[in-house]
Amino acid sequence: MTVATPAREAGGGPGESEPQRADVRKERRDWRQFVGFAPAAILFGVFFIAPLCLIVVYSFWISKNYELVPDFTTANYKSILTTGTYVRTFGKTVLMAFLATLTALALAFPFCYWLVRYVPKRLQRVGLLLVVLPFWTSYLLRVYAWVAILGDNGAINSTLRALGLTDAPIRLFLYDNPGVFIVLVYLYFPFAALTLYASLERFDWRLLHAAVDLGATPMRAIANTLLPQMRLALVTAGIFVFIPILGEYLAPSAIGGTSGVMMGNLVANFFSGYLLPLGAAASVLIALVIMIVLIVFRRSLDTKEIYV
Repeated sequence: MTVATPAREAGGGPGESEPQRADVRKERRDWRQFVGFAPAAILFGVFFIAPLCLIVVYSFWISKNYELVPDFTTANYKSILTTGTYVRTFGKTVLMAFLATLTALALAFPFCYWLVRYVPKRLQRVGLLLVVLPFWTSYLLRVYAWVAILGDNGAINSTLRALGLTDAPIRLFLYDNPGVFIVLVYLYFPFAALTLYASLERFDWRLLHAAVDLGATPMRAIANTLLPQMRLALVTAGIFVFIPILGEYLAPSAIGGTSGVMMGNLVANFFSGYLLPLGAAASVLIALVIMIVLIVFRRSLDTKEIYV
């Protein structure tokens, strides 16, 4: 006895069902979804990946008589990691970036909390406008404005003399590390504030009220209810502040002088002196620190763990 089998549709291969053919057609069309990504990929590859690869290659070369000599050597890295001045500058840069990031977050969080909870909605935009208002002026102008504020006859020293707290100008703020720290916090505070505000604005405040109703103190309710929900925003804001500070050049140069030198200034000095391999090695080390920071906080950037 024979069993009749359904006739195969036209165009189908032997033993191929309609769902299988649909999957094949879908796979053939999948490449089209990447077309829109092509311009960004080209821009990213040409202006970031390619220069980064060149920097990595140059970091293993040597420089003789102001000329690059192709060679594979780790002497550039050894020089930076064993020379006391370079090690101290590298360590100070990481520490300065870490402390400035913590300070920016510590200032931005209560400001955004107050703005979202206690300021009417129509006035919150005004508060944000005041935060981003400095971006309407040149970065160079903002940095050099602080030279006038922190200088011998600047606003701070003039106020201290007017209050009778000092007779001579205090040189602690200008051309030293404290001045660099103040300016870095000022420059990157808006990045932290805008990121935290965007997260606090979406927070369900009924959770905080419920925690207080159940007997938690306001501070404990914030620590156990609000902060865990804000972890993603805090990590993101920290990355937005920490990473740019690692490569800062203008603020340490203009405000800190020779005492406020950071790794960005060191790299610029290497390149201006045509010590390209040393500058490239220093740049790679900064990039490695950034990669380590991103790897450490990668788990915290998983939104599925936070918003459920």
